[in-house]
Amino acid sequence: MKKFIIKLLAKETNLKTKELENLIEIPPSDNLGDYAIPCFILSKKLKKSPIIIAEELVKKLRKSLPKEVSNTDFKGPYVNFFIDKKILAENVLEKVKQKNFGKLNIDKKKIGIEYPSPNTNKALHVGHLRNMAIGESICKIMDNTRNKVIHLNLFNDRGILISKSMIGYEKFAEGKTPESENIKEDKFVGDLYIKFSKASSKNEKLEKLAQEKLKLWEKGDKKTIALWKKLNSWTYSGMQKTFDKFGLSKIDKNYYESEIYKKGKELIKTGLKNKVFYNKEDGAVAINLEKEKLGEKILLRSDGTSVYITQDLYLAEQKIKDFNLDSSYYIVGCDQEYHFKVLFSILEKLGLKKDWKHLSYGMVSLPEGKMKSREGTAISADDLITETQEIAKKGIESRATEKLNKKELEDRSLKIALSAIKYSLLKVDIRRGIIFNPNEALAFEGDTGPYLLYSYARASSILKKVKNKKTIKILDLKDTEIKLLKKINSFEDTITKAYENLAPNLIANYAFELSQIFNEFYHDCPVLGSIEEGFRLKLVNAFRITLKKSLDLLGIDVLEEM
Repeated sequence: MKKFIIKLLAKETNLKTKELENLIEIPPSDNLGDYAIPCFILSKKLKKSPIIIAEELVKKLRKSLPKEVSNTDFKGPYVNFFIDKKILAENVLEKVKQKNFGKLNIDKKKIGIEYPSPNTNKALHVGHLRNMAIGESICKIMDNTRNKVIHLNLFNDRGILISKSMIGYEKFAEGKTPESENIKEDKFVGDLYIKFSKASSKNEKLEKLAQEKLKLWEKGDKKTIALWKKLNSWTYSGMQKTFDKFGLSKIDKNYYESEIYKKGKELIKTGLKNKVFYNKEDGAVAINLEKEKLGEKILLRSDGTSVYITQDLYLAEQKIKDFNLDSSYYIVGCDQEYHFKVLFSILEKLGLKKDWKHLSYGMVSLPEGKMKSREGTAISADDLITETQEIAKKGIESRATEKLNKKELEDRSLKIALSAIKYSLLKVDIRRGIIFNPNEALAFEGDTGPYLLYSYARASSILKKVKNKKTIKILDLKDTEIKLLKKINSFEDTITKAYENLAPNLIANYAFELSQIFNEFYHDCPVLGSIEEGFRLKLVNAFRITLKKSLDLLGIDVLEEM
């Protein structure tokens, strides 16, 4: 319906469509109409008071209102539009039926999105779950707007941390394996790292052994390389199981730090030649980023070895070459904000001008407090999923009217658990830190994932009871019916805002508000057996379709029954 308002205003104001799309608002009260536009921008152009402009504009508009607009009025500097509610209902029901409902043709860029990029010295933890939830949702939102998304991942598979796990294996494993101990592979490796960390706090020699192990690895020592490959193969295998369980999309390409950590020096040479970088007195290579308020950054040490950002410079360029990317996004925690500011500044100075973005997200804590991997207090991703799923199972069994078989209970409880986790991780601005409480996240009332699944299942239950096709009669619409229609109608606008702001929380908040309105409608408007049964069934189905599409964008699977 918004397009009719834009068409009207474009004719009478000479403003461009894009300008009008950004200006049109939803009034805070239904008494003020369904859409409104402030006249302040016209005031500057016409040199008149915005209130006078609003009054004059309403007089012009009333001469040629389309049937979709029942009335227009002004309140102060705002022009308000009232939509014909029956036509609104017809249009919404027709729009939702379309196969491409919710698909937006905004951009056609090729975008590389890098996530979750874990270290291979330990199992995935709760923070990685937020990383994956954000990554999946951002990718889905991008895909939904006609972009081509490339899923990328960097395994940080070398360095001092994995060297510590190797020493942990040599000192504490005693020939044991994940299989012999019946432990998930990445957890087995992570436990070795924890054992090393605890032991090294009492024995400084272990730290020296880890440094020596790293040097042996860099020299290509066969025994060291063999052990490194063994531990990493276990980690990859274990992590993939978690990726699959969580619903992570197939990665288009994995990059490995071990293959690129020495690369990037050619870029440094080019930068020196072009005087982007300079040599310090001790032979180190640096860049001055004082103007950007980022200080001086060393790129090559005095001994010629590269620092971490050097490999990132190489990888940034390589990803562009590999996939001909227009944009390259990194989903990495907020503790790396300085690193990415420096990285993007250097890339720009080297002439690699692309749409670089760091999607910085806040840390995840549990009610018990902050987690520390080296102390073994970090809650693994697997443990959190399992714990949440067990709570979900108990809830299902307490409410079930008939006993579910083992497989059905497993599948249903996992979907409920993942809805609770993903929704909790996505419903707030990604830049904010959060505290995840499994019991609160699993509640069937309130702002939770299970509440959304329950709302969807309720709609499915209503529709299952219908056996015969019903005649559609749109009579006088009740307030809750109008609210639900308007909310469904705003779905594509919400996707647009989520895309423009890279903000999955806007989709999550929309899904919750949509479900709230549907449940108000359900209690206020009898569906089966009512005079309006045909129309209301269509409205229930429209809600069901819209909520499913919303949840799809969050990476949440629906349930037909709860």
